[in-house]
Amino acid sequence: MKRILALFLVFAVGAVALASDAVAGQPGVGQLYYEGSIVRTVVPPAQSPNAGRDDFFVVTNGVSGQLGVVAVAPGAAGYHGGLWAFYSVTFNVAPYLLTSSGAIHAAAGSGEVTITRVSGNDFKCPILP
Repeated sequence: MKRILALFLVFAVGAVALASDAVAGQPGVGQLYYEGSIVRTVVPPAQSPNAGRDDFFVVTNGVSGQLGVVAVAPGAAGYHGGLWAFYSVTFNVAPYLLTSSGAIHAAAGSGEVTITRVSGNDFKCPILP
């Protein structure tokens, strides 16, 4: 049930908010960061526990405006159509905006965040660059 709620919060609510956020030019749910740019989801997510291939990070205690972060996107080598391996990212210091997997791994390397693999939350959801 927690898994469904987490995915619902990340995507389903955003389906309604996405249109108004896009008009206002503000990041919102239904949008993600990839290499410092915002990409958007295509369809609601489908659960795919323990089957993720591409890294998807959710920051649990980030700053306002923090979106999920994906490691790959369409056109990038190794993109598997949105079959996401779910990782939880928790700040151990005052949070700041993270917009790429490289930034997340650098923050983990310096001890500023902790990354936890949550394979039971893996899901499929294509994105558009």
